[in-house]
Amino acid sequence: MKPYPDMNKESNEHLPSAKFPVPLLVLMETDSTNRHLTQLCDEQGTDIPEFMTVIAERQTAGKGQRGNSWESEDCKNITFSFVLYPTFIEARQQFILSQIISLSIKEELDEWAEGISIKWPNDIYWNEKKICGILIENDLLGHHIGRSISGIGVNINQEVFRSDAPNPVSLKQITGEDHDRYLILANIMKRIKEYYTLLRTDCSGKTANLINTRYAHSLFRRNGFHRYADANGEFLACLLRVEPDGRFILEDQEGKERGYLFKEVQYIL
Repeated sequence: MKPYPDMNKESNEHLPSAKFPVPLLVLMETDSTNRHLTQLCDEQGTDIPEFMTVIAERQTAGKGQRGNSWESEDCKNITFSFVLYPTFIEARQQFILSQIISLSIKEELDEWAEGISIKWPNDIYWNEKKICGILIENDLLGHHIGRSISGIGVNINQEVFRSDAPNPVSLKQITGEDHDRYLILANIMKRIKEYYTLLRTDCSGKTANLINTRYAHSLFRRNGFHRYADANGEFLACLLRVEPDGRFILEDQEGKERGYLFKEVQYIL
C-alpha cells in the first residue's frame, strides 16, 4: 500500500497521512511545484515547516535548468519541490545542498537499477540518458542561505517521451516494471533528511567530507577522456575533481587543468 490515502478527485489538493516521512501536500494540478511552494513560503513564512514537500500529479509548466521545461506525463512520474531553511550553511558553501540532493536521488535509484550516476552538477543519468533533473533556488540571508527551494522531476513510469529533450529515460523503461512513485519519493526524502541532519549537527567537517567523497565516486564519466565544449570549442579531457564550491576541474590531453563554473562547459553526448 502506498504511504498516503486515496486522493479525493473532487479536490485540487490533499494532505496525506502522517505515515509520510515529511510534511506532504499533493496537488492534482499546478503549473509549477516550485512556484506553488514559493508562494506558500512568501505568504506564510517559516510557518511552512522545513522539508515541506509539494508534489503534483499534473504539472503544466515545470521548470528545468537554463529555462527549459520539464516533460512529465500525468500521474506517471514524481514532480515535486521541497523547502529548507539552511541558515547554518554559508552562501559560498551552497553547492553542498546540490550534492546532498543529487546523492539522495542517485542512491535511491541505485536500489532499482544499475548504471545510475550524477552528471555534474546535479542531473541524474542512467548510462547516457537523463532520468532526473533538479533546479535549486536559494535565497540568501546575509552571508548564509536563508531559504532553499528545490524542484525535482524523476521519470518513473512514463513509457513515451514526446518533447524534443534529447535523451530522456524512465525507471520503467530501464526495468520493464511499474514502480510505486510515492514509496520512491518517501525514500528520497528520508535520505535527504538524513544527510541534511548529519550536516547540521556535525561541527567536525566529517559529514561534508563524506558527502564530497560519495559525490565524487558517483559522477558521470568520472574515468577516462571524454568530449567537452567551452567558449573556445570542443576538446578532450578527463575529470580530476569537483571543488567544494562546485567548480568542475578537468585535465586536457596536454595536461593542462581547466576549471569551470556551472554553464561554462558542456558535455558532448
